[in-house]
Amino acid sequence: MFEKLAKHRFLFEELVKRDFKKKYKRTILGMGWSMLSPLLTLLVMKVVFENFFGRNTAHYTTYLFCGNLLFAWFSEASSGGMMSLYNNAGIFSKVNVPKYLFLLSGSVRTLINFALTLVLFFVFCGLDHVAFTWRFVLLAYPVATMFLFNIGVGMALSALFIFFRDIDYLWRVFLQLLMYGSAIFYMTDGFSPKVKFVFACNPIYRHIAYFREVVLEAATPSLETHLALASFAAAALILGVFMYKRYNTKFLYYV
Repeated sequence: MFEKLAKHRFLFEELVKRDFKKKYKRTILGMGWSMLSPLLTLLVMKVVFENFFGRNTAHYTTYLFCGNLLFAWFSEASSGGMMSLYNNAGIFSKVNVPKYLFLLSGSVRTLINFALTLVLFFVFCGLDHVAFTWRFVLLAYPVATMFLFNIGVGMALSALFIFFRDIDYLWRVFLQLLMYGSAIFYMTDGFSPKVKFVFACNPIYRHIAYFREVVLEAATPSLETHLALASFAAAALILGVFMYKRYNTKFLYYV
């Protein structure tokens, strides 16, 4: 895989550039929307939910930002990944190139968008008087596992979308359900152990919880948490690679 990626490095770089140009084409602010969009979403959620859930919660804005930051990344990466094969059928149906290049280029673009928003997140942490500690370097771990998890999910969705167009509509509904089930704007302390176990099985919630533990509690997440995040990423990648290998030769007949 890495040899093929190096061989098609130029194409990969051009795909990343194309994705950026396509997303921000004919916009005045351009890449500024990468930072402004999550800010506007954060503002809306803060106005709506602060009086209900954050009245007695310290650093609620940062708490909310953690959840919104990671969920928005997953939503953008998975939804874009789902369309990556279909939108590039005109290329791989005529030129023999690795099909995962289209997904990887989109994943890298969403990672760059996330990095820009992460800078803004750190600024907000300072404005919210959150103490910066050495543990902030640990945030590189959930970013890495989330990136791999997004790739795996995107690969699986893009393969499914080629055969079943209904996946698009079902995924939108699922993302809505996932947003409410990831504790973005509410706390999970008051839930029963059974419900907390359900939260623990949610990869997005576990990544969000990791961020909050490091940023808001200045604590080091447990070994179990690190293993869980790695397991989620590995499972998603295995599923995605399996579907690409199994159906790779059939994609051309359905696009």
